[in-house]
Amino acid sequence: MFSQLKHLLIIEDGRGLEEHVLTGPLHILGRDPKCDIRVSSQFVSRRHATLVQILDDDGTIHYRIVDGTPKGKPSSNGIRVNGRRVLACDLKDQDEVVLGPHVRAIYLIHEQFEERVAGFDDTIVPTGSWVNEIRCG
Repeated sequence: MFSQLKHLLIIEDGRGLEEHVLTGPLHILGRDPKCDIRVSSQFVSRRHATLVQILDDDGTIHYRIVDGTPKGKPSSNGIRVNGRRVLACDLKDQDEVVLGPHVRAIYLIHEQFEERVAGFDDTIVPTGSWVNEIRCG
């Protein structure tokens, strides 16, 4: 059995709740249809914030949220993490990010346990002439 961390961003906006699994090195949040994570609100910029994957010294990852685009253009209304206005912040499990009125996100880290069970593809089938003699009854 081994564990793997799953990073989620739960967005609450005018459309309700939406869960996003974070897997890539970069995710753009905003109103623009080209954004990785679309947000429905007139108070959110077209490209409001960027999530950047950070590799920690122990080999695990976390995400940093940065106000605006990867090229450095800030959003119109900024971001707040746990009530504090920030330009950038390393996110921790259960941090709340506010992008505007009635628009918030919760960052979650879940540990998933997976158990490897030998399946058909993992079975070693012996070869040789005696295998051909075995009949199923």
